[in-house]
Amino acid sequence: MIGATPAEWRASSLESVTSKVEKRDPVEAGRHEVRYVDIGSIDGSRHRIDEVSLVEAASAPSRCRQILRSGDTVFSTVRPYLEKIAYIDDSLDGEFASTGFCVLRPSTDVLPKYLFHFASSRGLIDQVLPLQRGVSYPAVLDKQVRACTIPLPGKWEQSRIVDILEDHLSRLEAAEADLGACLRRLDVLDRAIHQRALRGELIAPHPSDGAGLQLIGQAPPLDILHVAGERVWPVPDGWLWIRLGDVFSVAVGTTPSRTDPSAWGGDVPWVSSGEVAFGRIGATREMITRIAAGESGKRVHPPGTVMLAMIGEGKTRGQAAILDIHAAHNQNCASIRVSETDVLPEYVYAFLKERYLETRRDGAGGNQPALNKRSI
Repeated sequence: MIGATPAEWRASSLESVTSKVEKRDPVEAGRHEVRYVDIGSIDGSRHRIDEVSLVEAASAPSRCRQILRSGDTVFSTVRPYLEKIAYIDDSLDGEFASTGFCVLRPSTDVLPKYLFHFASSRGLIDQVLPLQRGVSYPAVLDKQVRACTIPLPGKWEQSRIVDILEDHLSRLEAAEADLGACLRRLDVLDRAIHQRALRGELIAPHPSDGAGLQLIGQAPPLDILHVAGERVWPVPDGWLWIRLGDVFSVAVGTTPSRTDPSAWGGDVPWVSSGEVAFGRIGATREMITRIAAGESGKRVHPPGTVMLAMIGEGKTRGQAAILDIHAAHNQNCASIRVSETDVLPEYVYAFLKERYLETRRDGAGGNQPALNKRSI
């Protein structure tokens, strides 16, 4: 919904302030190569085009049909909650976009940048989201987007609004860049501190600390001089290297059928891999029933279990977390039941955090690299 606007502004449909877009096969348009803007080209968090593919017209995707003009705004009708929205500048004039976009071409009543800023605001997004249909592939229709309402002041006022917005957004972008640089430096510092701690360089040894042998039961210690292909390092006297699976129980979870109503909405917390994000887990977004968790209860892990995300192309794979609750989890996570031993969960968590980059590289697979129980 659009909030109150000044009395002199008028409310119009997007259809009434935009023009139709030509659709043609790139070959029929006489092109040998085209620059193709697809939905994956757009950074939804920044509402900008990251990278455009150069494709041969003869082998262009069947969705490569909409001819772009400078000043257009593209609004993805597929998974609109991802906000794949961008402004088309002069460099893409005459190029092609996917039919998965609603291409908003401004008429003489609306300034191009005003239309773009409205399209990427909650003013349009909140009108569109209730219209999406579908579960695995939610989408809206082009005509539904065009039927949405835009508040329209005069052109002078539109220009003034655009100037103010772009000034504030440029300042925000600069601040985000500075913050990003600070976070990257903090990440390097955090990794360095973890490395020193796990080498015993931050504390002086004390006789009352005991030795690692007291914690590992019958597990065989590793001789680091004969460990090939892994990053190991010398440790203080009394410390030792072991395999996680020789000391802790490691389990991979499962996802109950989404079509089984008896599996969901129970009282057992259920962890998805996206919730394993370097922290502690005290609540989950979804719950399953005790039937789905298994009558034996083996799929429900106690507080103190260390979780490791096993799949994900972004940041997820390799991230760890500590359970503060009894919970089950999906097949994209592994649970390391540290609480069944005298080892501190926080120590195993710290080790996995220090090894994050190596753990990610250990993932195997093509389209979506993944870890497995054996590698963990």
